Amino acid sequence: MDRTTVMLPSDLKIRASNEAKKMGISLGQLIRQALEESLDTEKRAETDDDSLFLDNVVYGGKTPQDLAAKHDNYLYGEKK
Repeated sequence: MDRTTVMLPSDLKIRASNEAKKMGISLGQLIRQALEESLDTEKRAETDDDSLFLDNVVYGGKTPQDLAAKHDNYLYGEKK
């Protein structure tokens, strides 16, 4: 394990210390757990929650040749 110094605002350190006491763990352990959860969530969010990766429906119907260029017109209609 590596030792790292982290600068925290006083109010955040107090809140974190109080939470660690309630949980019966050290401040260091609380910070390690929070960091692990944060990094796991970010990694998961990159793929698991991204609508681009979740969209597995393929449209098989006929589409206009200019669909990409005029997609707003097809979705929302012509501007008046």
